Amino acid sequence: MRVLIDTNVLISAALFPQSTPAQAFWKANTYPFQAVICEQNLDEMKRIFTKKFPDKLPSLESFISNSLLSIEIVDTPEIPVEEERSMRDMMDRPILRSAIVSGVDIILTGDKDFLESGIDHPRMMTPSDFLFVRPSSEK
Repeated sequence: MRVLIDTNVLISAALFPQSTPAQAFWKANTYPFQAVICEQNLDEMKRIFTKKFPDKLPSLESFISNSLLSIEIVDTPEIPVEEERSMRDMMDRPILRSAIVSGVDIILTGDKDFLESGIDHPRMMTPSDFLFVRPSSEK
């Protein structure tokens, strides 16, 4: 089961290793799940850390280099997909597009725009909800 991890979950996991988002991040990064991020997630994460947490940049670099050993990085397609019209935040649309084009089953996010989008597939889940997912029940 493929799980795209949204930027807000990545940031929380990097900053707070014992948090619920960090637990969900590691679960998504463990078989039978396949953690996925898109190029825009990485760019957004670096931009936010540089702006809001400049003193934590070394921790971010360490987190990214350790995490990327097992996370699949997918392209962010240029061509829009039908489902993205329901996204209020234009910055979220490329992330949704990446998830759809790369065949993701779940988007792991705390972003209200994703959670309230009304999109059925991929499924939008909070880190708390994802911790209760059993792979066999999601297929």
